[in-house]
Amino acid sequence: MQKLQKPVGNVTRGTTNPNRLRRVDRWLAGPQGWRLRRAADPLIVDLGYGAAPTTAVELHARLGRVRPDVEIMGIEIDAARVRAAKPLERSGLSFRQGGFELPADGRRPVMVRAFNVLRQYSEDEYRAHWDMVLSRLAPGGIFVDGTCDEIGRRSTWVELDSNGPVSLSISLRFGAFTLPSDVAERLPKALIHRNVPGEKVHALLQAMDQAWLTAAPQASYGNRQRWLAMCADLRASGWPLMTGPARWRLGEITVAWDAVAPS
Repeated sequence: MQKLQKPVGNVTRGTTNPNRLRRVDRWLAGPQGWRLRRAADPLIVDLGYGAAPTTAVELHARLGRVRPDVEIMGIEIDAARVRAAKPLERSGLSFRQGGFELPADGRRPVMVRAFNVLRQYSEDEYRAHWDMVLSRLAPGGIFVDGTCDEIGRRSTWVELDSNGPVSLSISLRFGAFTLPSDVAERLPKALIHRNVPGEKVHALLQAMDQAWLTAAPQASYGNRQRWLAMCADLRASGWPLMTGPARWRLGEITVAWDAVAPS
């Protein structure tokens, strides 16, 4: 009898709240939705979904509006969490035990979302886990490594494809921050320890703060207009923003990875 492979990774704290990942889900269904629509196999993995399967259930509902035959596979290293989720399985939604090796029976997902997972690892571990997941993606697939606060008001994520990191996205709820740099404590593991002078991500957050303060006169029209002015200022200053006003209006910006990559 073939011995089962030991899952790769560690059990995380598993904190889960409804709607916690709505910001990244909105991004997956929006700018990244084309990947799902074109996929030969519409498999998406929610990696490390936590103590409750809430995020996987929500992802199934949200991306089902993009492609009705989407299949969400929730993967957790803790067998007890998988057993607890099993009663919620239905067509297009399943749960299984595993880790970064992605035990999907040889199938290659078009998207893998891992939120608040790698932040619980040491800084010298995340790169190997990135590489393992990337080696298992479908052609044209992406891996999203992100972090957010407990109720999803401050969120960041790195998009990776087969060649490595592509972009950093920052998404904030208006009214949930004083300065954009308040998101610093929610940066992904690859960047959270790099928010120091001399590092690119520090320069980005400082530039966001300055542009936000400069746009203060727009506050009389609401924080959304102020954020839009901030983003326009950043783009005019040469920051490589990869999206435009349609995404900015949501309190979200996406910048090319080269502009924030660790030194």
